[in-house]
Amino acid sequence: MTGNSKILEVKGIKKSFPGVDALKDIDFSIKKGEVHALIGENGAGKSTFLKILSGNLQPDGGEIYFDGTRVKIENTQKAHHLGIAMVYQELSLVPYLSVAENIFQGHAFHKKKVLRVMNWKRMYDEAKSEITKYGLKINVKKKINQLGVGQQQLVEIIRAVSTDVKLLLLDEPTSALSEEEIRILFDSIINILRKKDVAIIYITHRLEEAFTIADKVTVFRDGEKIQTLNISDTDENQIIQLMVGRRIKNRYIKKEAWIGDTIFKVDGVTAEGLVKNCSFYAKEGEIVGLSGLMGAGRTELAKTLVGLYKKDSGKITVKNVEVNIQSPRDALESGVAYLAEDRKESLIFPLSVSCNITLPNLSQIFENGILHKDKEKAIGRTFIDKLKIEAQNESQKVMYLSGGNQQKVVLAKWIYRNVDVFLLDEPTRGIDVGAKIEVYNLMHDLLTQKKAIILISSELPEIISLSDRVYVMYQGSIAAEYKGEEITQENIIKSATGRSVKNEGKRIH
Repeated sequence: MTGNSKILEVKGIKKSFPGVDALKDIDFSIKKGEVHALIGENGAGKSTFLKILSGNLQPDGGEIYFDGTRVKIENTQKAHHLGIAMVYQELSLVPYLSVAENIFQGHAFHKKKVLRVMNWKRMYDEAKSEITKYGLKINVKKKINQLGVGQQQLVEIIRAVSTDVKLLLLDEPTSALSEEEIRILFDSIINILRKKDVAIIYITHRLEEAFTIADKVTVFRDGEKIQTLNISDTDENQIIQLMVGRRIKNRYIKKEAWIGDTIFKVDGVTAEGLVKNCSFYAKEGEIVGLSGLMGAGRTELAKTLVGLYKKDSGKITVKNVEVNIQSPRDALESGVAYLAEDRKESLIFPLSVSCNITLPNLSQIFENGILHKDKEKAIGRTFIDKLKIEAQNESQKVMYLSGGNQQKVVLAKWIYRNVDVFLLDEPTRGIDVGAKIEVYNLMHDLLTQKKAIILISSELPEIISLSDRVYVMYQGSIAAEYKGEEITQENIIKSATGRSVKNEGKRIH
C-alpha cells in the first residue's frame, strides 16, 4: 500500500559540468511506499539526479526536502544518516571478502567482553537472516568473487537495505540479473520494501520493468524533466516518444543484407567446466544470435573463442583457415574481436577516445618508435564523426561519456582494426532506445562490409528481430538452431530451459 505522505520533494535542482547542463530546474517528489521509475536516454540526467540525492554530487541550485524537512545532503554519510541508500549499476563490493563482510561493511561485530575480537558467528547469523528474509539462497561465508554477477548484484541490494532505509535508489539493478533473479528482486525484495513504506526510485532502460513494478514514471530528456505519469495512464509508445522527442515506429531495426560464404566456423569446442562440444557457423553479412538463460554458457563460449578461457578441444576456422587462438591477441590477428558485456573489460576509462580507438592497431600511428599524436587524434575525429560519438572532442576521457557512446568507442576500435568477425556480448545492455538504434545501424554497416556478427543478448525481442539464425545454449552446450519462422520466443525459451532440444548431438554445418 502506497503511503500518503511525501518522503522526498525536490524543487529546482540544477547541476552543470564543463560544457553541459546536466540538470535544469528539476522538480520531483515521491511518496512513502511508492515505486517511481525514472526513464530517459543516456545523458538525460537520471544518474546525476540520483547521485545528488545520495550525496555523491552537490547541486548547483535548488532545494531538497526529506520527510518534510529541508536538508542539505553534503555527502554519502549524510544520506545514510537520513535513510537514503543507493545501488549503482557498477558493483562496489569487495571481491575477496565474504558475502557477510560485504553486507555489513562498517558495522561492528565485536564480542562483548573483548572489543577487538570479531564475533564472526553473530555476523554470519545476521547476514543469513538478511539474505533469507528476501528469499535468497546464498552461502554468506562465500567470497564475492565466487558468486555470479547476478548474485553479486543482489548482495549489493541486500547490503543497501540492511540498514534503516527510507528511500532506495536503484540504477539499472537488473542489467546483470537472470529471469529468476529479477523475479526475486521484484516479488520479494521490492514488494517487501514497499509494504514497509520504503520509497524506491528505479532507473531502467527496460520499459517492461517499469510497467511491472512502478506506480509512476518520470521521463528525463537532455537534463530536463519532461513529464510524470501514473503508470496506469500511459504505454511504452508514449514513453519512448517522450524520451527521444519523436515517434519511433520500429525499435528493432533489421535491414536486409547480402549473405555470402561461411566466414567463421566453430567445431566441437570444449572448455572444461565451461562449455562442451559447441559447433556453429556464421556467414558474411549475417547476424547469428546466441541465446540462452543467464549461466547457460554464452559468455563463456565467446571468451573461449577469443582466448580469454583455455580451449581444451575443438577447432576454429576463419575464412576457411584453421586458427590457433590462445589469447585475445591471437584472436585479433585471426580477424576475430570480442565486445565484452562489461564495457570496463573493453575500454581503458582514464584514456581518451582517440587513444582507446587506436590501441588495438598501434603500428598505424607509430613510426620509428615515435607516436604520432596528430595522426592518433585525426583517427579519433574520423570515428567520432562516422559513428556519431557524442564527445566534446577526440581528447575527452572515455570515463566521461554516456554508456551508449562508450559502446560506440568499443565498436570503433574493432572497426579500425578491420576484423572480420564481431562477437558482441550484450552490446545494448544499459543504453537507451535512441542509442540502441544507432548501435543497430552500426551493426548493419558492418554487414554491408561482409563482416559476420555473433550477437549475445538477453533481450529476446532483440535476438528474434535482428538474427538471421539463432543458436540456443543450455548448460554449456548448444541445444538448438533456429532459422526463419522457427525463430520464436516459444521455441527459444523451450530450448533455453531444456524442455525442447532441437538438433542435439547433430553436427551443424
